[in-house]
Amino acid sequence: MREIRLYDTHAHLQDPAFDEDRDARLKEAEAAGIGVVIPGYTLASSTAAVELAHRHPTTAAAVGVHPHDAGQVLGSEAESLLTRLMRDPSVVAVGEIGLDYYRDLSPRTIQREAFRRQLIWAREAALPVSVHSRDAEADCLAILREVDHRSGVLHCFSGSNTFLAALLDFGFYISVAGPVTFKNGEALREQVKGIPLDRLLVETDAPYMAPHPHRGHKNRPVWVVYTAEMVAQVKGEPREKVFSHLVSNSRRLFWRLGLIGGGGDRAPAPEGSIW
Repeated sequence: MREIRLYDTHAHLQDPAFDEDRDARLKEAEAAGIGVVIPGYTLASSTAAVELAHRHPTTAAAVGVHPHDAGQVLGSEAESLLTRLMRDPSVVAVGEIGLDYYRDLSPRTIQREAFRRQLIWAREAALPVSVHSRDAEADCLAILREVDHRSGVLHCFSGSNTFLAALLDFGFYISVAGPVTFKNGEALREQVKGIPLDRLLVETDAPYMAPHPHRGHKNRPVWVVYTAEMVAQVKGEPREKVFSHLVSNSRRLFWRLGLIGGGGDRAPAPEGSIW
């Protein structure tokens, strides 16, 4: 098994888009030294993420319900299922959770309650969260501050400078994806310049938003390298230095990653962890 050289911290490999090549894409990532975190977005996809993590040695899972399906969190099954999955050693985070006021596929009151509940479950499990926020910056920050769970990442960041500063002040990591490589990604690249290197993560959000030069194609974990290389370019730092920081950041936030193949020594479990 190759040593991990980067983590794709957010890739939906359980998505139906990968039904024909899922194992091939994961084996490709393993061969390239790319660790993968597969986040859930429904109850079923969270279970599927854990099952995939069990089958692939450099793969981890996150479990949670996306705001598009927020109503699932209010059902009778959600708490027992998700909290049970959180005890699985392959689960490194709670996510993808949050708010989406752009598509509004769930009523906003239900989105907010689902987000709040999942943050509380994550805090009780001493697990970080992977947060989705689209056109909902004020409410996202208000709920994060209300629950006061400061261990997490804003995935696929595309927000305002005010939101960015507030998240960093709150203690969150910031993850960037393929758009940082796009021709029209100059504003995001400017934001990346100001983010401390020890607070950055990279992701693909596969199968979506493939980076340049593969824009328009189905994304895959190995292409996270293009995003990481752009971060190095923007930062004006050597490629290997930036890659090393990105790996360390991933392991620091997702503290269970150290038990997963190629991860080396894991970080100590936070106080009160269910580990």
